[in-house]
Amino acid sequence: MEAYLQHLITQSLAFTLMVVMFVAFLESLALVGLLLPGTVMMASIGALIGSGQVDFYYAWVAGIVGCLLGDWISYFIGRAFKGPLHRWSFLKKNKAMLDKTEHALHQHSMATVLIGRFVGPTRPLVPMVPMVAGMLDLPPYKFALPNIIGCITWPPVYFFPGILAGVAIDIPASANSALFKWLLFAVVVLIWLAAWLSWRWWREGKRSADRLSNWLSPVRLRMACVLSWILALTTFYYLHQQPLMPVYRHLLWKVLAG
Repeated sequence: MEAYLQHLITQSLAFTLMVVMFVAFLESLALVGLLLPGTVMMASIGALIGSGQVDFYYAWVAGIVGCLLGDWISYFIGRAFKGPLHRWSFLKKNKAMLDKTEHALHQHSMATVLIGRFVGPTRPLVPMVPMVAGMLDLPPYKFALPNIIGCITWPPVYFFPGILAGVAIDIPASANSALFKWLLFAVVVLIWLAAWLSWRWWREGKRSADRLSNWLSPVRLRMACVLSWILALTTFYYLHQQPLMPVYRHLLWKVLAG
């Protein structure tokens, strides 16, 4: 995927921005976003940003535009076809989750739209929050503010893991470079795992039981969450002590500073 994107985006700046915008658009579009590996594609673009082949701020703006287009098209699809969508078999099978989403949008529309933008890959209905908001006739002014905030902040968050990897590629080869890259990978994975476990802990009692809940009991969940944060912080400390860390920070700053 990354090699294909790299081939496409090296053609011209305008084509580069079109590809970034199109990926963000597809990831944000209801129904389509459920079928495509949008998170992986955004991370792949982030890797190209980190390696210096795509400008960070141009990609950010293109991602915002694609995100806004996908979300608002989804919103108006929900408003225009709310009758047929309510009879759609997929939503019928997930009626309990749909009811919770509807309740959350009625009670906390801003928080629900914002959260839906960032935790989409973990829940099947969350990527369709804009469409569900349209189905509920949520006023555009209530949808607009959290949607704009989410679309501004979402692209760099999804680019960032790829940016970290792309910058690591440019680290000069040395005796410590392999260890540094493995520690960096471990830090990213452990932080993601700790954040996900923290999310499940916070949502405990507010979500429906699933297969994972049968194995990950409340006690195990708390222990795993605390242990993952301890491991993440410990690994980050050792990463920070590596001799290559100043070089990595310098390269990362060059990418983020444009």
